[in-house]
Amino acid sequence: MENRSFRFDRNNMTVHMVGIGGISMSGLAEILMNKDVKITGSDLQETEITKRLRDMGAVINIGHSAGNISGQDLVVYTAAVSQDNPELIEARNCNIPTIERSELLGAIMDQFENCIAVSGTHGKTTTTSMISSILLEAGLDPTIHVGGILGIIGGNTRIGNSSYFIAEACEYKNSFLHFRPSLAVVLNIDADHLDFFRDIEHIKSSFEAFLSNVRTPGLIVLNLDDPHTKSISKVLTRPVITYGINSPEAEWTCDKITMKEGYADFIILHNKTAWGTVKLSVPGMHNVSNALAAIAACSGLGVPKEAIIKGIGNFKGTRRRLEHKGIINNIQVMDDYAHHPTEIQATLTAARVLATNRLICVFQPHTYTRTHELLDDFSRAFALVDTVIVTDIYAAREKDTGIINSRTLTDRINLNTGNAVYISDFNDIVKYLHENTAAGDLILTMGAGNVYQVADMFLSATTV
Repeated sequence: MENRSFRFDRNNMTVHMVGIGGISMSGLAEILMNKDVKITGSDLQETEITKRLRDMGAVINIGHSAGNISGQDLVVYTAAVSQDNPELIEARNCNIPTIERSELLGAIMDQFENCIAVSGTHGKTTTTSMISSILLEAGLDPTIHVGGILGIIGGNTRIGNSSYFIAEACEYKNSFLHFRPSLAVVLNIDADHLDFFRDIEHIKSSFEAFLSNVRTPGLIVLNLDDPHTKSISKVLTRPVITYGINSPEAEWTCDKITMKEGYADFIILHNKTAWGTVKLSVPGMHNVSNALAAIAACSGLGVPKEAIIKGIGNFKGTRRRLEHKGIINNIQVMDDYAHHPTEIQATLTAARVLATNRLICVFQPHTYTRTHELLDDFSRAFALVDTVIVTDIYAAREKDTGIINSRTLTDRINLNTGNAVYISDFNDIVKYLHENTAAGDLILTMGAGNVYQVADMFLSATTV
């Protein structure tokens, strides 16, 4: 179903959401409820998210059942929901339109005149959040839909009352091809989601298609430091704003970067002329690049310089992005969502500076396909840590076919850096950490699954 033809301003409209407890789906439900759309939904388990939506007026059932479909106008499902789901089958039997989550997001985005979509293999959540911080500082009252918990809005979604909408644009299964933004950001293009994409050229072609959907007139913001992003800049027909730390030809770049305890201080250059000075409140060189993207995008939107500088400087990060979890026995504990070798290396570079003694990483690989396809890159990604504890692969949407396991990954890491140990059970990991860490160490849990629980368990000195 084409999202262009579906509007949400009809009276007495009801939308059913299969998988309503997901972070993106729940945010979309909140946006629709703000438009007086009645929401029903289902998910496999009760969570704080489903409880909150129910308190807001949504009718939510725990468990999927054909009986949950009762004359709704539209059924929306997440990519994780299979086509033989009983609710989808019942909706089709009842001739109720069904669309995937990204189509719904695209339809909502179409209702906004100034729509910013942030794409890229890495850094989407942080950069979307940085732009959000700037637009809030500028008083532009944006609607925000981000793939993480952003402290300044108290969640992952904010309902604004202006023409501004900002969201992440994920390439997986070509989800972002349902979006038609007025401003698109491409942070980087890397080999990932190889359970869907054939190779890097296939991924690049999808990004090109995404950028061809940018409205006219519109703007594209591109990172010239990334070779794949740079290569597609030559085939674009929309106006392009470029940025890069190591690309002097870029319109936006920086100079005199100094790192103070892991946090960057630098001068912004616009067309080789000093534009302003920025001090970041989030660590790592990768966040200098993310900040440049946000600055370039917001300048392209006409946001005043003062609001840009203040909004960037005040940004404190999002949950699960080098998030400080706590300190116990003078051991610092942090958590990060990184699950791709490029992300891991960027995060560990930042964490290494923050560690006053040893850096111990607890890594949970995410999906069998990614671990198998990028095994060599993963095996070289942990050179900066003193010890990496590898736990079992988080399957997410996949089934274990036996092609790869965490013992194999551990062995491959040890061939390169000799610093890996495999531990399956989270309780055993916590026990190992208590027996093998000392004051001044930094423990970093890392992965897109549930490895963050190890951090919580260690800090509470308990087991489950």
